[in-house]
Order: sequence, then structure tokens, then C-alpha cells
Amino acid sequence: MPRSIADAMWVQMMTTMPRANSLTGRAFSSAVVGWEPPMDVLETEAGLLVIVALPGVRQEDIEVVIATGAFSVRGTRRWPRMGRPALVHQVELPHGQFGRLLPLPPGSYRLIARDHADGCLYLTLQRLD
Repeated sequence: MPRSIADAMWVQMMTTMPRANSLTGRAFSSAVVGWEPPMDVLETEAGLLVIVALPGVRQEDIEVVIATGAFSVRGTRRWPRMGRPALVHQVELPHGQFGRLLPLPPGSYRLIARDHADGCLYLTLQRLD
């Protein structure tokens, strides 16, 4: 129990701070991106191998952009088409629009291969310098 009004105000601020931070983060985040896919980035002598986990995402729903110093992967994971209504018991896989921006190690890169298999997007980036 707080001993003074100042203590009570401090306790109230500390309990509402996480919610305020969450709301602020949502208000100022990109409205387009709903979730971020996990990814692995492996560096080789020739460049980079990027593996992006995108289960259930069709290849035509994925966009890859490589810019100076960074690259982005974005797109949409759609809900499965069902011929009739369904009762939802559990939803853990993210749906809707996704995006991920990742800084690249120093140097210039070019996308030389793009494969989509086993629920993952495989990107091979060749180091140019």
C-alpha cells in the first residue's frame, strides 16, 4: 500500500507505462506490416544466404527489395480458402501483411538466386566488391 499521494502516483505510472509504450509503438509503427518473419543470414566467401521462414505464403505474394546497405522482404500470408464456415479453435500462425527490413554487412550485393521450398524463402546474394 503506498504511503503517500506521490507514492500512489508513482505506482500508477509504473503499472500503466507498459500499456502506454505498447499503444505508442502501435500508433507509430507502419500500418502496412502486421508481423515480421524470422530469418537466418549466413555469410559465405561469395556473399550471403538468407533464409526467411514463411510457412503457407505463396511465392507470388512475396516481394524482395535490395537497396544500398539493406534489404527487405514483404508480402501477405492469406487465410486458407474454406468452402464453408469454420469454427476457430486456435490461431498461432500469423496472417496478413508482413515485412522485414534487415541491414546488410558492409559491401555491395546482388540477388542471384531465389528459391521457395519447405515453407522458406531462400535468397542468395552475391558480394560484388
